[in-house]
Amino acid sequence: MGYSSHAKDNLESATRSVASSVADKASEYAESAGTQIDKAIQGAEATVSSVAEHGREAGEKVQQVAGNLKTALDKSVNDQPMATLAVAVAMGFVIGALWKS
Repeated sequence: MGYSSHAKDNLESATRSVASSVADKASEYAESAGTQIDKAIQGAEATVSSVAEHGREAGEKVQQVAGNLKTALDKSVNDQPMATLAVAVAMGFVIGALWKS
């Protein structure tokens, strides 16, 4: 059962048309996926940048609090050494009790 030349040409043309359509769709999907990946990467970069900034701010605040605590502790030791010692002992007891539980 042989195909006529005209039928063969139609079949080849249809095959090329389908292949071209598939290639076009694949190209569209690849472009769309690339766009989505770019958006995801930009979002991730923004999140990392934001987290890093918050981390720096938190570190600066911790340093500030540590400096204030050192100043207050130095003043307390000079002005009221026995009361400072009592508070330190009480804090050590509380921290030890929390550590055990």
